[in-house]
Amino acid sequence: LSSPSGLTHESHKKDVEQVYLRCSEGSIEWMYPTGALIVNLRPNTSPASYKRLTVCIKPFKDSAGANIYLEKTGELKLLVRDGDRSPSKVYCFGYDQGGLFIEATPQQDISRKITGFQYELMSKGIASDLHTVSAPCRPCSDTEVLLAVCTSDFVIRGSIQDVTNESEEQESIIHVGVNKLYRQKSKVFQLTGESGNWRGQIKTLLECGVKPGDGDFLFTGRMHFGEARLGCAPRFKDFQRMYREAKDKGLNPCEIGPD
Repeated sequence: LSSPSGLTHESHKKDVEQVYLRCSEGSIEWMYPTGALIVNLRPNTSPASYKRLTVCIKPFKDSAGANIYLEKTGELKLLVRDGDRSPSKVYCFGYDQGGLFIEATPQQDISRKITGFQYELMSKGIASDLHTVSAPCRPCSDTEVLLAVCTSDFVIRGSIQDVTNESEEQESIIHVGVNKLYRQKSKVFQLTGESGNWRGQIKTLLECGVKPGDGDFLFTGRMHFGEARLGCAPRFKDFQRMYREAKDKGLNPCEIGPD
């Protein structure tokens, strides 16, 4: 978390401050923005791998007071306009496309403004999985499911308890009852209540039309800005079939134990 403040530069409205970030994910909160801020992302990886990285930013809902640009060799491309209230919108670009240049907009009272966003650096393959434009609700093939089991941030067997649709954010929240937890990167799925049941929430696109239903599913997916995002989710009985078929042929990419 980086939290620079513009009040220290109030007498220098055109000052440009530089911030260097080493973490692969985090957040920026620029309080009382004046002048401009250059955000330099310098992850602790080999510079040779930079071209394989994607940067994603998600502005805070109440972020205001500055425009966010993508800057490369002095050329600016507007990424997020001050006052844009697109809820939960994520902006992604290749690491080699440039850095972030945040320029404060003229304000009568800067003390009421805070510009902020979360950021994540990820491999381009993972980014394309999360932000695929073509057929985002397409069912996964057997091969995709088996690979998802090995590479996803979370893998669980569970049922859909309820679905909450958020039309403003164009997303659905799937409320999942967990029967078996194979893996989770973050503690999204937790024990709740005296009954000791595991529960959690997974987000997906509203257009996918997810509805509550009977039976168990194998839910896989990735963590993105602290939220579980749905990947492949076959019915559990279908997953058992494809896993056993692949195991009999020696083609399953990893062991998980589907029973």
